[in-house]
Amino acid sequence: MDPVIAEQLGRTHPLARHLDDFLTDLANAGASVHTRRAYRGDLIAFAAHHGEDLAELTAAPIRAFLAELADLSPASRKRKRAAVASFAKWAVRHDLLDANPMDRIDTVKVPKSLPRPAAAADAAKVLAAICSRRPRKDLPLDRLRDRVLFETAYVCGARASEVCGLYVEDLDLRLDDEHVRIHGKGGSVRTVLLDDRGYVTLLKLYLARAGYSAGPLFRASINGRGGPLSYDAAHHRWQSYCAAAGVEIDIHQLRHAHATELINAGVSIEAVRRRLGHASTETTQLYALLDDKVADTEIRAARRRRDRAAH
Repeated sequence: MDPVIAEQLGRTHPLARHLDDFLTDLANAGASVHTRRAYRGDLIAFAAHHGEDLAELTAAPIRAFLAELADLSPASRKRKRAAVASFAKWAVRHDLLDANPMDRIDTVKVPKSLPRPAAAADAAKVLAAICSRRPRKDLPLDRLRDRVLFETAYVCGARASEVCGLYVEDLDLRLDDEHVRIHGKGGSVRTVLLDDRGYVTLLKLYLARAGYSAGPLFRASINGRGGPLSYDAAHHRWQSYCAAAGVEIDIHQLRHAHATELINAGVSIEAVRRRLGHASTETTQLYALLDDKVADTEIRAARRRRDRAAH
């Protein structure tokens, strides 16, 4: 049994074995480690609230559980509801429940918010705190790795988890036509143009210094024999570099920054959608709205300057 389930619920809890089977099936279906970890936490919390047999699961205890989450953000409540809904659907499919109680539970509506891109100057500060684009020859390999990793997320508009999962084989570094193949959500694959010459030079330097010709591009050990660097390790290292630079930026804001820069440069919504790997243009449209907001801010500032000049 999953050790976290055993520790937090106990092996004799009526739902413990079912949760363990559910998470095993999720793993076999290819769900990411991040998704499984989030679902496990949410479902352990639900199981602690509902201590009855799975066959007794009805809409009432689920409503009571969700009611206790009223102080959380809509996005957090929606995720926890989704975890319970996925588990209930699994239980029905395996004849452990006669009917899905989630059919009687309203969905959680999350108001759309604009993405928060990192300012280009702030992103540059953090990257510079790692090392220069022209690093010293005695720079430790793990430091060079980190600079290339985080700059890859920035110049490709990629998710940090996608970058951590890159392999050398995903790179195509033919001169003047450099590309990287990025494996995204749901098994999707997209090819992204590497159109920043300075970045490409740094990437090639890193490969030469590391001596990698195959396997994980960003490895957990500095001797080059480890597996891919984990998202958690990358996140921790990013936070330390942000602290050193005196800047507060989440890794995901690099992706937002890249998308916003493309929109501001006049790149079409569809082109940005394909580069980011969004399933639909609806998500990408948020960056266009952000562009409008930036424009509004500039217009208001211009009006204030005009009004001050008039007085």
